[in-house]
Order: sequence, then structure tokens, then C-alpha cells
Amino acid sequence: MSFLGKAAAIGIGCLFISLGINLFLVPFEFLEGGALGISLIIHYILDVKVGLTFLLISIPIFIAAWFLYRPFFYNGIHGLLCSSVIIDMLTPLREVGFHEQMNPWVGAVAAGVCIGSGAGLMLRKDISIGGTDLLAQMVAKKLSCNPALMILCFDVFIVTIGTMLLSQARLGLSLTIVLTVGITASSIVAYRKK
Repeated sequence: MSFLGKAAAIGIGCLFISLGINLFLVPFEFLEGGALGISLIIHYILDVKVGLTFLLISIPIFIAAWFLYRPFFYNGIHGLLCSSVIIDMLTPLREVGFHEQMNPWVGAVAAGVCIGSGAGLMLRKDISIGGTDLLAQMVAKKLSCNPALMILCFDVFIVTIGTMLLSQARLGLSLTIVLTVGITASSIVAYRKK
């Protein structure tokens, strides 16, 4: 039953994250934090695949996890592979055109809720999609704090750097996404069934 619960969390979580990226982040040219944010920055500059770039950026962190926190490696590798594939598989959703009729602030919140829901569902099962999320999980374990809050700190840093590099990126909208992701994921992680 534990295996099925983790598999469902990975599948549903990666789907939500991929929807947030392909329906809102990329069409609006928004930024997100962490390795995903770095992947988006590289995508906007070089027009490369977001999922593949995310996978490549995450490899050094997974190597560190293998040596430092092997359970995080095992719990994250499936999320990384699944999310990388689904992000690139759902690329055609970028052409749906939601962003053309949507206020950017609504798009930012919608992106944050989608991505935060996916991340939160996986974090409840001690799974991450890798990247700096995995790094944040390792730091959170060391400091005994909520992993979603640690991810939020990493994300704010990446978004701030990204807005300095990309002229079209708007700090307010990107920070709204990061905060919405953090609040949504933290709420899901903190929620306990009675």
C-alpha cells in the first residue's frame, strides 16, 4: 500500500507541476525558483527543453544525495524522472492560449497553486522532484524544519537572480508564484488527517 501511495503521489504531483509550467509559467514567461527556475531561465535564453534541462541540472545534486542522504536519493529519483518526462510531454499545452485572456496576476497565482499542490503531495510522502528541492530537503532535515519552507527560501533566491538576468521577467509576479507555491505546499505538508 505504501508503494501505491508513493506512486500515486508521484504521478499526480508531477502532473500538477507540469500543468503549472506548461499552462502558465512558460506562456507568461514567468520564473519559478530552484532548479526548475534555473531551467526556465535557460529555456528563455536558449530555447531548450525545460524538462531535459531540469534533469541535467539535478544530476549533481542527486550525486550528492547518494553520498550524504541516500533515502532522499531513492525518494527523489522517481519524482525527477517522472516530472522531467511529463513536463516535456505536455509542452503542446503551451499553445492552449489561457494566458491570452488571463490577467498575469491570476496566472501567477494559478501557476503557484498547481506547482505547490504537486510539490506538496509529493513532500507528504517524503518525495521531491529533485533539483534544489532535494537540496532543500537535505538542509531541512539537518535543521529540523519544514522542507517546504526551506524550498521557499531557495526559490526566492533563484527568482531574484533570474529577474536580474531576464529583462521580461517581473519580480513581483515571480515572487507571487514562489510564495503561492510555498504556501500551498506547506499547507499540504502540514495537513494531517484526523
